[in-house]
Amino acid sequence: MTINRRDLALSTLVVPALAASALALTTPVLAASADEEAVAKKVEAFRLAQIAADPKALGALCADEVSYSHSSGKVEDKATFVANATDGKSKFLSIEYKDPTIKVVGPAAIVRFHWVAEQEMAADGKKVPTNLHILMNWQKQGDDWKLLSRAATKL
Repeated sequence: MTINRRDLALSTLVVPALAASALALTTPVLAASADEEAVAKKVEAFRLAQIAADPKALGALCADEVSYSHSSGKVEDKATFVANATDGKSKFLSIEYKDPTIKVVGPAAIVRFHWVAEQEMAADGKKVPTNLHILMNWQKQGDDWKLLSRAATKL
């Protein structure tokens, strides 16, 4: 096979175009992976803020429109959730998020996990275990991920 200057010149145009096309096809996968990692960090920050009963951290992680649903069926808005989670009536001794899954769909992330926790009630020192399935929906707001909704089901 004979390669002339025209063929060589054509290949210098085609190869970079093919490389750019391949990169464009893989870029969304890389972006989703970066978003999943960002959401995972927010989920862990939320768990730590719950254990610490830190109102500032919990407030910063939640969207203003958050709908926080408990396994009892009680639903709270942001102000009520943060106030109740940090009122000192109980203290988390441990919270574990087991087998988490994160699926990013555009500006939303669906997070599921098995919640295993133990609380100590301030009034009588009674220790209360909880075993739940949690569904969280996170929304990308600007460059940040915020908790938009949370639902719990007793196991």
